[in-house]
Amino acid sequence: MDTRKSENQEIEQKRRSFTLSCFICNSSFEIDDYGSFYYCKKCGGVLEIRITKSNDLSSLGDERRLSTGAKTLSRLHSSRGVWKYSDLIPVWHETNVVSMPEGETPLVECRNLARALGFKSLYVKFEGLNPTGSFKDRGMTVGVSKANELGFKKLICASTGNTSASLAAYSAKANLKCIVLIPKGKIALGKVAQAVAYGAEIFQVEGNFDECLRMATEIAEQGREILLLNSVNPFRIEGQKTAAFEITEQLGFVPDNVILPVGNGGNISSLWKGFKEINQLAFIETVKDIEQRERSPRMIGIQAEGASPIARAFRSGAKSIEIEKEPHTDASAINIGSPVNWAKALGAIYESHGYSDSVSDYEIFEAQRLLASSEGLFVEPASATPIAYLRNISSRNSQESQSRDQYERLKDSTIVCVATGNGLKDPNTVMRDLDQNQIKVVSADAKSLEKSLFVSA
Repeated sequence: MDTRKSENQEIEQKRRSFTLSCFICNSSFEIDDYGSFYYCKKCGGVLEIRITKSNDLSSLGDERRLSTGAKTLSRLHSSRGVWKYSDLIPVWHETNVVSMPEGETPLVECRNLARALGFKSLYVKFEGLNPTGSFKDRGMTVGVSKANELGFKKLICASTGNTSASLAAYSAKANLKCIVLIPKGKIALGKVAQAVAYGAEIFQVEGNFDECLRMATEIAEQGREILLLNSVNPFRIEGQKTAAFEITEQLGFVPDNVILPVGNGGNISSLWKGFKEINQLAFIETVKDIEQRERSPRMIGIQAEGASPIARAFRSGAKSIEIEKEPHTDASAINIGSPVNWAKALGAIYESHGYSDSVSDYEIFEAQRLLASSEGLFVEPASATPIAYLRNISSRNSQESQSRDQYERLKDSTIVCVATGNGLKDPNTVMRDLDQNQIKVVSADAKSLEKSLFVSA
């Protein structure tokens, strides 16, 4: 009985540590009412989870402190990856957790690429090694776990590919029904194949992603039967913020600059949220220097030229975006013209004194090949946008004063590029532009191969 009472007290203490608030007007709502509404009831703004001042990690005891290799909830089945940080995630009962597990992805130092582009210190956080091959798994483990806790049996999302694969996988794991809306003909085949394999009910919509999301939202808002699990869902953001915790632990300090691809705006805002929580709570014990804990990185968001409402807003100094009704980029994961998290994304960029820019599809595919051939990291096209940006501003490639200024700011800093998805999700983009001389045909004898290799007999 005493054990159960202690557990209930722990859960109640944890509940008091979080609020569900409007990002725009700061109105607060009951956190477990989420799913009966998706936007602020007062102003229509996007919602976010906030950690209150009462979240005092020191009260949890030394055995529950967060540090590399330490457990957070001793009874949780996994102390690795995302759920290592369970004290900072608003899921109350560990029995509701749906995990495969996810997170704990490598932070790869890219010395060859740094040397080639003229940067001192360059890393890539390779999220393509999550269970379904993208960063979406961080958010989905929390989103589906919370859906479990709230009693939902059906889940829905609109997707450019990665979200559908991730939601379908976690729904299968939780034995929940998954409904996916995808824009017809505008999604990588590998990602569709994943959703099919995981057993999702898939609808191809004769429209773009933004129209898919509008439809999914309207269906979810009709009642509490189906939960929407796009990045407008704040529980998704709570999982994705853990990448910031991992980056800081892996480096041993907060990086100077973090560069991400931007589509719907959820990931850049989630990592910024994570870095702010490191500052607020000072819980990363591998960071010994207090000044390092209180630092924040510049958040740099890169979009494709054909789908760049956030970059265009930033360049003009605007605080809101102009929607692009017909976005187009072959980097399909970020082919979004009306990003639902635009306010959070712009907020992260401005608040961190960061930057936003766009790159062409040609530059994206060139950067994808460059990263693979120089560092052995094969990422999907959208994931290469940070590398394309660095290549553009490198003093060896740019004569524009603005690019030179950005290069000067970054060249001697620690840079982390977040590669959001695995290249195997969308291999057709690489094969489409294949140099035919790269794959040669020879007869089945060594002499033929020898001749092709220009080796003398």
